[in-house]
Amino acid sequence: MSIRALPLIAIVLILYNLIVFTLGSAGVAPDATGGEEQGILRVAMVVIPMLNNPAGWTFTWGDLLILLLLITLFVEILKATYTATTALVDHGLSMLVFIVCLIEFLMVKEAQTSVFFFITVATAIDVIAGYTIGIRVARRDIGFGGLSQ
Repeated sequence: MSIRALPLIAIVLILYNLIVFTLGSAGVAPDATGGEEQGILRVAMVVIPMLNNPAGWTFTWGDLLILLLLITLFVEILKATYTATTALVDHGLSMLVFIVCLIEFLMVKEAQTSVFFFITVATAIDVIAGYTIGIRVARRDIGFGGLSQ
């Protein structure tokens, strides 16, 4: 099996779980003083000063995960254009990653966040795009019916 057959979105899923389960809660819970305590996904990694905003732009752990998710989704859609045997394995593993995400989103409290919802939606897009693009490319390669579309 080639490394190309492994879905890259699984890396984002693993990274999310590592961050949430090792560094703290994903959601916002009340603290002892009655105020709200920030979850790790809302903690600022970098604050970049902006011209018209003295507070600056805050880049959080959740933002980093979404950025990595978008990059890996782009790569996964590019991988869907290949018609090799590894593409079939990749589609099957992508479906498995989607099922894991869906079950985790429904069953695990730490996964019931907007960031994890976007990860789940991206895995669904990966599965749908993978099969759709794969069928389209295979149809073009084989040339069914002799008609060009």
